[in-house]
Amino acid sequence: MKRLHLLAAAAVTLALSSCRSDSNELAQIESKIAAVDSVKPEEKFEYVSEQFADLRVLRYEVKDFEKLPAQTKELLYYLYEAALCGRDITWDQNYKYNLTVRKTLEAILSDVDEHIDQNDPEFKKFMVYAKRVFFSNGIHHHYSSDKIIPESSKGLVSELIHHTDSTKLPIAAGQTAAAFSDFIIDIMFNEKVAPKKVQLDPKQDLVTSSAVNFYEGVNEKEVTAFYEKKNDKNSKTPVMIGLNSKVVKENGQLVEKVWKVGGMYSPAIEKIVYWLSKAVTVAETPAQKVSLEKLIKYYQTGDLKDFDDYCCAWVKDTEAAVDVVNGFIEMYQDPLGRKGSFESVVSVKDFEASKRISTIGENAQWFEDNSPILKQHKKDSVKGISAKVINAVIETGDAGPASAIGINLPNNEWIRSSKEHGSKSVNIGNIVEALDNSGGETVGNEFYYNDEIKERAKKYGALADKLHTDMHEVIGHASGKIEDGVGASHETLKNYASALEEGRADLVALYYLMDQKLIDLGVMPSLDCGKAAYDDYITNGLMLQTNRIKLGDNIQESHMRNRQMVAGWVYEKGQKENVIEKIVKDGKTYFVVNDYNKLRVLFGELLKEIQRVKSQGDYKAGRDLIENYGVKIDPALHKEVLDRYGKLKIASYSGFIQPKLTPVMKDGKIVDVKIEYPTDFLNQMLEYGKNYGLLPAIN
Repeated sequence: MKRLHLLAAAAVTLALSSCRSDSNELAQIESKIAAVDSVKPEEKFEYVSEQFADLRVLRYEVKDFEKLPAQTKELLYYLYEAALCGRDITWDQNYKYNLTVRKTLEAILSDVDEHIDQNDPEFKKFMVYAKRVFFSNGIHHHYSSDKIIPESSKGLVSELIHHTDSTKLPIAAGQTAAAFSDFIIDIMFNEKVAPKKVQLDPKQDLVTSSAVNFYEGVNEKEVTAFYEKKNDKNSKTPVMIGLNSKVVKENGQLVEKVWKVGGMYSPAIEKIVYWLSKAVTVAETPAQKVSLEKLIKYYQTGDLKDFDDYCCAWVKDTEAAVDVVNGFIEMYQDPLGRKGSFESVVSVKDFEASKRISTIGENAQWFEDNSPILKQHKKDSVKGISAKVINAVIETGDAGPASAIGINLPNNEWIRSSKEHGSKSVNIGNIVEALDNSGGETVGNEFYYNDEIKERAKKYGALADKLHTDMHEVIGHASGKIEDGVGASHETLKNYASALEEGRADLVALYYLMDQKLIDLGVMPSLDCGKAAYDDYITNGLMLQTNRIKLGDNIQESHMRNRQMVAGWVYEKGQKENVIEKIVKDGKTYFVVNDYNKLRVLFGELLKEIQRVKSQGDYKAGRDLIENYGVKIDPALHKEVLDRYGKLKIASYSGFIQPKLTPVMKDGKIVDVKIEYPTDFLNQMLEYGKNYGLLPAIN
């Protein structure tokens, strides 16, 4: 589960010199049509494509796409193109030399010929490295943030570079081919070069020890002081300062390079604006048209007030079937929690499935009123929460290949808490469906203690996951309020803000998953569904998720810190009454919930405390919760989990090949859009690089 934020902007249709003319555009579209293979509908949709390293590549289906009106499909196509045009930005944001590495890999793979034995084990290792880099949008693991080191030899990579057409390689002006080869091999293989994408260890300088490309030539202390001067603590509608810029030092002074048309990343942003402008012409509703126009304006100006204007307009766009997130959204990749990574999610509403989540959203005030948090931290009037299930059409940038399963936007607290505006929450239905249909019961059979727990998970697990996501996004992120005079969470709670916020939203979901109210609303059949959710959360938080961490490492990623913190806290606090029991049987460890009602009470107590921490900006208390419960892993238990999970031969992480949209033309106009479901992950990555490689190797 992932919390997204929104971007903002307004629109004017521009004829930018860097955009293709209408005739060029038509020629490119026609060439795409010519390249399309005739693909017959699959009798049974195959969700799993391949598995390598710790990754599994899946596919997802956009059901009933063919039945959508022609105008709706045309709109989706324009938004699809806009989504892909921003892909390079994410790569560059993740690390300054990511695009250099990617373009090198693309050049090598386009030139592999008979001089390389592609069945050679060394070359196969190189191919795994390449696919891992493509999956993670860079040379660092998408989840752990650790650098990915090739298992193939330096000699093989050197040979591959030597045999690649030098005109295809991103060799800098004045750089020799030999110097380039040494440079790129050092980036790939040197463990001391950019070892961590996002550093969250408070003992380190979070800026200088993180490889992300949001800061250059500056340190944490300088950046903190820089933004402290910009912070308007008296504003009732504060912008998210620093969201859309890189901070560098020029002539001894810190300055921001803003991501906008005419600014940093302009070649890609101009193309995004071009396609968004075409989307405006086929918008489904007046509200959607206004929203897209404001998004374009924001991209043009880079003004964060325009961003907020867009967010407010986007929240009001609730009637259209199509929706889009496009911009600098999530701040998880910034160790200081300010910079938004580019991402785009283009989707269409699943009207039937939306009934469940809409029912929850319509009762948001009841959930707020009955929350265990302090009265002064409850919203008097919960408004503006729109909730639906969507089917993703494409996810790019920070949103793919690895995908969220839920979205709640915008992230600016004053907009979310406003009686006039509020937020949107969604469950990404076809992503959840793909995940549900791609696995088996193997993991549960290994880590659940008895048949009763296993049978309950089998019967209710899928629904419990959906309800948890619904409650997390719709009620969790949208609940509670900050006390007057307290700054935004990324300012008060700093590098712990994301983990604490995810914990808060999880706890709201967990607290109500054992409430009769969900049964009365008709969205949950019995409290056994809630019990299945509790079993899953405790097992995952205390054990299972650590299979994603190297033995001896601490937990860095915010969602994982959140889950271990929550599970570890309730386990410790419930020990006197044996609420959760640790059982060792036949050398295997299990955590078994003995009293679900008492566990619910503990979830409520922790929710109350984390809401207080957020509402009052209590950095010390928030830090202590994460550091004491969410970071360290019991090494003996960790090794056991790795050994047990390793025997299952199941990849720890999943991501997706994206559907492909192709327009059908008649008399120079789009009359229909066809959808395909590619099966080859690497081919899609190479195709994206060829068609949407809009930024230079170094920006």
